[in-house]
Amino acid sequence: MTIREVSEKFELSADTIRYYERIGLIPHVPRKSNGIRDFDQTSCEWLSFIKCMRAAGVQIEALIRFVTLKQEGGREEDCREILLEQRERIERQIEESQKTLERLNYKISHFDEIIRGRK
Repeated sequence: MTIREVSEKFELSADTIRYYERIGLIPHVPRKSNGIRDFDQTSCEWLSFIKCMRAAGVQIEALIRFVTLKQEGGREEDCREILLEQRERIERQIEESQKTLERLNYKISHFDEIIRGRK
């Protein structure tokens, strides 16, 4: 697949895909004889994984470590540890977001009472 096709399939800009490749998140994208990228099944699977992890809030640095470990045949325990660290970070973010949501709901209720009192 061309970068344009992959861009459309994964709803990512070509620049983002090139960036992911440049920093090592998409290991070895095959190229045609003229140098044009020719994304294969493996490249697309990596891109799908990366998109999913980024959507979940996993940091680029953690993904780079993870992909590097996988490429170098790293221990599964080390790969798992990276994902566990990211899960804990995201859980903390969710807790903070929940607190923020509760404060917003409280304030909205407060203003609802004020508005109802005027009627």
